[in-house]
Amino acid sequence: MPLAVGTDAPAFTVKDTNGNTVSLSDFAGKTVVLYFYPKDDTPGCTKQACSFRDAQPEYQGKDVVVLGVSADDEASHQAFTQKYNLNFPLLADTNKTLIGAYDVDGGGYAKRVTYVIDPNGKIIHVDASVNTATHASDVFSKLGL
Repeated sequence: MPLAVGTDAPAFTVKDTNGNTVSLSDFAGKTVVLYFYPKDDTPGCTKQACSFRDAQPEYQGKDVVVLGVSADDEASHQAFTQKYNLNFPLLADTNKTLIGAYDVDGGGYAKRVTYVIDPNGKIIHVDASVNTATHASDVFSKLGL
């Protein structure tokens, strides 16, 4: 069962696509779209990632950050990012700490769940019924973008 709206978003520190350390606190004052997905370079996950890539003009310059999370490692994320020209970071949750903290464990992979976290660190929207092809526009319409 995903975390509830109104809950404080669990803090995290992990590595991103390029090996940089990323923490939720790095984005204080911004809206964070934290989307969990099962596996890099699979059909549904690719559609979902590309929907966020293609929607970047909608959220660019609006204090909105998109972060994708899976249990894949940095090398997998790098290959996925390069293959599809992704323009946002993917977080490598190889020890499944985030997957556990956000209650999206699908038994060795992340369930497809998206959290929108407000600038103060509260969860303001949860989407556990993702349409991979339209996911970015679905999320941004909830944010009024």
